[in-house]
Amino acid sequence: MAYWAFALIAAIGVFFFVRRLTACWQLTALPGIPPSYCAAKSIPASDLPAFEGAGTSSNELPSEGTAPEIEIPTWDGGSRINIVFFGLRGGEISREDCPACTDTIILLTVDPVTKTAGMLSIPRDMWVNIPGYGYNRINTAWTIGEAAKLPGGGPGLAMETISQFIGVPIHYYAQVDFGTFVSFINLIGGIDVYVEERMVLDPMGSGQDHFVLTPGDFRHLTGKRALAYARCRHESQGCSGGDVGRAKRQQQVIMAIRDKVFDPGYFPELLAQAPEIYRTFSDGIHTNMSFEDAVKLAALTKDIPIESIKRGVIDNNMAVFANVTLNGVPASVLRPVPDLIRVLRDEIFVPGGPVSPLAQGDQRTLMQADEARIRVINNTYTADLDRRTANFLSAQGVQVLEYGIPTGASNQTKLILYSPKLYALRYLTETFGVGSNQIVIQPDPAATVDIEIRIGEDWVSKLPAGY
Repeated sequence: MAYWAFALIAAIGVFFFVRRLTACWQLTALPGIPPSYCAAKSIPASDLPAFEGAGTSSNELPSEGTAPEIEIPTWDGGSRINIVFFGLRGGEISREDCPACTDTIILLTVDPVTKTAGMLSIPRDMWVNIPGYGYNRINTAWTIGEAAKLPGGGPGLAMETISQFIGVPIHYYAQVDFGTFVSFINLIGGIDVYVEERMVLDPMGSGQDHFVLTPGDFRHLTGKRALAYARCRHESQGCSGGDVGRAKRQQQVIMAIRDKVFDPGYFPELLAQAPEIYRTFSDGIHTNMSFEDAVKLAALTKDIPIESIKRGVIDNNMAVFANVTLNGVPASVLRPVPDLIRVLRDEIFVPGGPVSPLAQGDQRTLMQADEARIRVINNTYTADLDRRTANFLSAQGVQVLEYGIPTGASNQTKLILYSPKLYALRYLTETFGVGSNQIVIQPDPAATVDIEIRIGEDWVSKLPAGY
């Protein structure tokens, strides 16, 4: 008995020693984040480089440690503030059986100095590096953080993941339950949205509240109908665009809520009821923003004109579909095109609060500071169009080094990006009026130019007279 008692005690001691040794191991890279008792210092999300990091998918989640509340930062009311909004599936069962996945991710930004704001929607299937866990869909960061009981839990890891992916600091998060969303819409008397396509919606899923939206008119939506409109993504219901179309409708709903809440005849009354409303909905609203800062932000946002609110969605032109294996099962994901996403990010986040020192001044100045080397190719039947275009661009301060040999006739102009001259790319994109599908990212350190312009027939009539 003494022998077995000693053996048991020794085994327990060895167990705890090995567990701590492996949990706090730092001599070589291991997946996961060390528990708090290892005194490991984590890297703030704002210090992480955008679009970098490597790893492999992992579904092994440590169970050590606890998940304390995220520390509430102090907002001075004058600095740019970034808030990420999450929509969770809740109790739904999906093909991935992930009820805690964040299928709605919208990054909101407000700049009090310039009185500007913006929102950026991120697709749920974006393939990103989740700090400490390798690559996975971006909507799984919340689930991983919760299951691993990391400091900050699901919100903390999700905020850090998005901050690293987009390349901007994130100060606050907000997650609203579906039921609370429905109740709040009903509280403010519903919202009005402009319908652009015929949609057949059924909020209850049983035909009890079946309704049809006709295009070309504003429709008044109560809580459940507003939720059904914001969540619809199936072509069979008339909801085009899949996840991208759904993201645009979600932004439309947010703007409709803004219009209703900030109506001059309604906002003072709503603000007076704010404490009671906050208490009523506190169980369904999860955030690390204090009530005082929320009221301060609402009062500030009210004075931002609608034309100063920029909106963007990372669409399928900024990411490519790819097949991967997750947990031994084939899965389809979106691999981002970082350069194009950076351009969209800067359009929303740069004004009044530049992300980088380069992003100051007008687009022409930024383009010239990029010092991009340009090649012009004539893919039209119009003779000498390449030389005339080169002269036009040179007059704008563009550094044209080469022009001449065509690569084949084309109806559309294309821009080939060989190196990351993003502000020059943005300037040329607007100058030639090209869309995202006409931009090709083709990194080539050996290329003699940074950007190649392959002129199509669409440019013939756009070239200013005199060139």
